[in-house]
Amino acid sequence: MFDDPQHTPRARRGRAPDVFRPGGWVPMREYRDDDTVDFAIVGTGAGGGTLACKLAEYGFSVVAFDAGPYFRPLEDFASDESEQTKLYWTDDRIVDGVNPLQLGSNNSGKAVGGSTVHFAMVSLRFRPEWFKSRSLLGYGADWPLDWREMWDYYREVEQALKIAGPVNYPWGPPRPRYPYRAHPLNAAARVLAKGCEAVGIGWTETPLATLSAPRGLAHPCVYRGFCVAGCSTNAKQSALVTWIPRALAAGAEIRDLAMVGRVEVDAAGRATGVRFHRDGRWHFQRARHVVVAGYAIETPRLLLNSANGQFPDGLANSSGLVGKNLMAQSNQAVWGLMDQEIRSYKGPPSLAITEHWNYEDKGKDFFGGYSYMSQGPLPQLWANTQMAARGLWGARLMSDMQNYNHVAGLKIVGEMLPQESNTVTLADEVDQYGLKIPRVTYSWCDNDKRLIAHALKFMTQALQAADARDTWTQDDDTCHLNGTVRMGSDPASSVVNADCRSWDIPNLWICDGSVFPTVGGANPSLTIQAIACRTADRIRQLARRGELDQPVRRASYAAQAAR
Repeated sequence: MFDDPQHTPRARRGRAPDVFRPGGWVPMREYRDDDTVDFAIVGTGAGGGTLACKLAEYGFSVVAFDAGPYFRPLEDFASDESEQTKLYWTDDRIVDGVNPLQLGSNNSGKAVGGSTVHFAMVSLRFRPEWFKSRSLLGYGADWPLDWREMWDYYREVEQALKIAGPVNYPWGPPRPRYPYRAHPLNAAARVLAKGCEAVGIGWTETPLATLSAPRGLAHPCVYRGFCVAGCSTNAKQSALVTWIPRALAAGAEIRDLAMVGRVEVDAAGRATGVRFHRDGRWHFQRARHVVVAGYAIETPRLLLNSANGQFPDGLANSSGLVGKNLMAQSNQAVWGLMDQEIRSYKGPPSLAITEHWNYEDKGKDFFGGYSYMSQGPLPQLWANTQMAARGLWGARLMSDMQNYNHVAGLKIVGEMLPQESNTVTLADEVDQYGLKIPRVTYSWCDNDKRLIAHALKFMTQALQAADARDTWTQDDDTCHLNGTVRMGSDPASSVVNADCRSWDIPNLWICDGSVFPTVGGANPSLTIQAIACRTADRIRQLARRGELDQPVRRASYAAQAAR
């Protein structure tokens, strides 16, 4: 039978693709639709894939669904930017607002493993104060989590992914050294280092979820530069090659090309399972618990599309906050030409970083923080950047592309503040499954604009101090998406509690970046995975105490902890 992962499910008949061997297979447990599994998990990325692994290893029966294909990186990924657009979620979405978001390659994925299959691998812990940003820093909203507990889960994830990083990380509380050595700096990273030293701030090698030494059947990075288009050597420690194989070995089932369109709820107000489309028709999988882990757009979309007579405003939405407080992260850049050859595409794109402005609060006219990193855009992305940011076309574009190997860039991951006016709602239009598509509305606030202005000015100074010439700024770019189903300690002002459990429906859980109350100035993937590990531990603890099926206490998290 012709093996076409984009049109024919691979994970079936008791087997799933072996991501470490071309054409290989591994055994997989399968459940019937009318089997009532312990957990049906919607999404297999940083949240869902991690949680599926941990719950299966704890002995729960798990079926995890993904709308995308089940790829084998060694044979399905190409060193071709156009070919690799198959990794992105490019289904129809409507964007509006004063600053409409660019969706697709930079913030969402459609494949088993989710966006971790093409993420930039930057693996940062949140600054401890960010978990209490309202109380300690005067902005945003507090998380119902303690940073010291999160520090333990960060360590678990760093070990699971074998993060490659510096021996001593210069910001935040002391931490053990990273499991694998840092990757060597390329020329683009040395430009960042030179600029930081010239303006008097610290820098370090970027902690990355890509191997700097062999790990089992996975080879170390060969610095080919196609990281954000899908790693074809398995050096990238995505959910596809880390958590998912462990989940399968522990007895979980993965269903690829399975689009979940609705969470069903019974008359008692409990989730009974998920309705999903696979093989050209709709199915229903029964489950004792449902976890939604579709990320910041698809998670609220599914909850809103699951509205019924009992929950007319969508599931888990008694607070009215499902789909609100969407937060992008600013991703502006400064570019310049160097006299020496840079060839920034050689190696992972962000090999050096500074978090100075995440941890330094003096000298700011804005709340929040930002990091910035060295850059390594591939040629097609670079040409698109030149067209979009500078309006170059035709002969001017061709002429400027001749400088490609001499370009160096610095790019921020900056904190944007939560605003209820930034939303994911349902449009009237429907997709190929007959489901209402999301409308994503986004506008920058004044604080966002001040942060961006500060970053562009500072990075320009740093890049020029590193001897770059003809510098210019890329003013309008965003990256990771979070928020829309925030966690909190009060059901009136949040959607889930600290355990990622819905206040309204006791057996409905949400476990992805949508639960973030704030986003910080750091890439979110490590925090999403840490939250998933914590949620799995909390589920196991509740089950052991016989409390997993009891109603959620609709009181503050502090009051719950006191009991």
